[in-house]
Amino acid sequence: MMRMSLLVFLLIAGASVLDAAATPSEGIVGKWLPIKNITDTHVQDLGRWAVVKHTWVSNDGLRFSKVVSGEMQIIEYGINYQLKVQTLLLNGKDAMNTTKVFEQDSTTSTTRKLLSFGPAN
Repeated sequence: MMRMSLLVFLLIAGASVLDAAATPSEGIVGKWLPIKNITDTHVQDLGRWAVVKHTWVSNDGLRFSKVVSGEMQIIEYGINYQLKVQTLLLNGKDAMNTTKVFEQDSTTSTTRKLLSFGPAN
């Protein structure tokens, strides 16, 4: 039931993120798909959230600039995102980081979990 609800939600409310990758008829559950509309507000918000969460734990002073690329994976209970994020270091220099975020939407709340964060290769 949750899996179907998630797909229906994505079709109706999250069309811009799904449009950026594929449609459910393509059998996308479990596959990593590129996010084509990387400037989508939701994608940028995810990147910003990941940097803030990382900085809160590591206290390294990173600041969010923008998400430059990413992939998404629809799974049974939510969506995994792998994002490449441009950040600003304390010394004012740009840096690239990669992050993995899990997001689960329900009718009453949204849950996010920072799975990984580190320098981009």
